[in-house]
Amino acid sequence: MELHTLVPLTTGVTLLTCVLAVVGVHTYASGRAQRAALVERLSHTGQVPAAARRRRFRTLDRRLRRTRLGRKLELRLLATGLDVTPGEFFAYLLAVVAALWLIGQAVLAPFFGPIAALAGVWAALLFLNWQRQKRIERFIGQLPELARILANATQAGLALRTAIGLAAEELEAPAGEELAKVADQLAIGHSMDDALGELADRLPSRELVVLVTTLVLSNRAGGQVVSALRNLTETLEERKETRREIRTQLSQVTMTSYAVPALGVGALFLMNGVKAGALDRMTGSPIGQACVVVAFAMYAVGFVLIRRMSRIDV
Repeated sequence: MELHTLVPLTTGVTLLTCVLAVVGVHTYASGRAQRAALVERLSHTGQVPAAARRRRFRTLDRRLRRTRLGRKLELRLLATGLDVTPGEFFAYLLAVVAALWLIGQAVLAPFFGPIAALAGVWAALLFLNWQRQKRIERFIGQLPELARILANATQAGLALRTAIGLAAEELEAPAGEELAKVADQLAIGHSMDDALGELADRLPSRELVVLVTTLVLSNRAGGQVVSALRNLTETLEERKETRREIRTQLSQVTMTSYAVPALGVGALFLMNGVKAGALDRMTGSPIGQACVVVAFAMYAVGFVLIRRMSRIDV
């Protein structure tokens, strides 16, 4: 082959290779972006796209998700609806624990540094449980409207999958967000049983279990799903009013459970304020340290017992 023919051929092959490389890189980047957006929508708690909010501590988040603790923490965060990744929450928790340790040492006594740090971890877990319970209560309050929308949609001839998507658009958070996750899972091939089962696991409650069971059985065997949802709507309305009355009656007991440990912590500050250095001398001996630990343990037991005794399952 002559030289004047070989040069254009080589140039053409090189240009074609460059074009294919650019197209391949663009396709790969586009695929990664779509996959990241899908993972963000399905696994993260927030509704903000990944491009609109930059996540912090990504390396810590990836490593934490591989552990058992990270997976449990992710499930807890999913149930709370907070727009926080497990890595972000863990990093913030470490910062708060370190700050409480230093504050406890500086304000009270060096012995109270670890106790303040443990109290910070306990408070963080209580905060997650409170957020989760708050979201569950809000979701339970929306269940009658959800059952009504599903009944109207199925009565109009829509499939159950379509009715769930319609309810996700009509309802506000948290029901709208949770149903949107169910609709996304159904869209990528998950079965109705698995998608609704994961919803019941994220927000456990008797009312939701009854609704999920009704929908699953109707989807499996057919039947009068409209009449079942109509009857369920009336039952959920009655249970909603009953739960509201019980919560009002137990509000004073709930405040008492939080006031008991607050009195103990306030007594420590009062002792240290009346006589500076009293806590240092009290915790300077093993007997004093043991008394402090026993006192905090008794306050914790009192808090738990009051909460247990005031819990009424409806």
